[in-house]
Amino acid sequence: MIELIITGSILLVIYHHLGYPLILKWVQRHHHANDMFVIPRHYSNRLSDKNLPTITLIIPAFNEQQWITDKILNCAALDYPKDKLKVIISCDGCTDKTVSLAQQIVHEKSCCDLDIEIRDYEENRGKVALLNAVIDTVDSDLVALSDVSALISLDALLIAAAQFKIKKLGVINSHYCLLTPGSVGEASYWQYQSKIKQAESSFGSTLGAHGAFYVFRRKLFKSLAIDTINDDFILPMQIVADGYVAKQDDRITSVELESADESMDWQRRVRIAAGNLQQLIRLKRMLLPHYGGIAFTFISGKALRVLMPFLMIFSLAGSLLLAPFHQIFLFLALIQVSIYLLVFIQIKLQTNNKLLKVLLYLVNGHAAGMIGAWTYLFKANHSPWKPVNSKHQSKEFHHEHSI
Repeated sequence: MIELIITGSILLVIYHHLGYPLILKWVQRHHHANDMFVIPRHYSNRLSDKNLPTITLIIPAFNEQQWITDKILNCAALDYPKDKLKVIISCDGCTDKTVSLAQQIVHEKSCCDLDIEIRDYEENRGKVALLNAVIDTVDSDLVALSDVSALISLDALLIAAAQFKIKKLGVINSHYCLLTPGSVGEASYWQYQSKIKQAESSFGSTLGAHGAFYVFRRKLFKSLAIDTINDDFILPMQIVADGYVAKQDDRITSVELESADESMDWQRRVRIAAGNLQQLIRLKRMLLPHYGGIAFTFISGKALRVLMPFLMIFSLAGSLLLAPFHQIFLFLALIQVSIYLLVFIQIKLQTNNKLLKVLLYLVNGHAAGMIGAWTYLFKANHSPWKPVNSKHQSKEFHHEHSI
């Protein structure tokens, strides 16, 4: 029985890291995409514009003076009819120059025809409370959410609007990329995640979204629990759980301007890990066979990610325990020890080897996953919405559990 349990743990570790991505790749190769062809307006009004849906672009902000000017200029450059687009900058108790800079730039000539509203809230309530309040005041056909520090491709709204001609479509995600990755591991990780999200749609829907930019139907929004950690996962997945589809369109790009240092990246991954466990508990109904391919990807991609740190520890300990009695477990133990030894070497020597950097980033991620899960279960208490690192005015200002 012990051998079976340990063998099962090892197989799940292998499946999550190798088997699941290969299955996604194979299914995607045989899946026919139905992306719609979009003819750019090139900023010239057309009679067909009247058929486009109205969109409200909501941008939550907390102490974002470093990026707010670029973000508003980016919004002003979007190719979408100005009478169909409204932009709301929601400043959640900012204590820096975010509000004053925003008010200054909206009066520039390049922004004069942009329908933009700056809401300056005195009290810092947290991102989730802010989103609930602001979206409740919106009556447009579509709502787009975007981080201040992410720039959006200029035809993003046109592409999204075309996709929403599909009646069952509830959410459109963008292709997320980093302008200046903090490390080779971080760059490789987000490239991998983007491919995974695109492939997941072959099974019915992508899982979650990225806060940098995504769009959903306003009528499908349900208020989020105030203690929600990963709002950009829970919000779209509530829509999917109600029978609608989420997909990623790689023609829509969101580019992250901010580069996170190792400390910020670690704290961010711990927070996300705590949110992963929370969303698994709150969306547990999506593990049921009723959801078909979505249940398969949710189990393989999200549920196993929460369990992975513990499965990896159990696999290593079990392999070492059984190594003296079975050659196969001796072989598996040697492989695992070798991997962790390589990670240790990378920590000590800080080599430029790409494989070692990726391995270190992967193992660090699982370590953050274990700490995040532990924190959520045993040490959760609510904290204000604040940057991970105020020195860098990070975009990570989610209402989170204090770590």
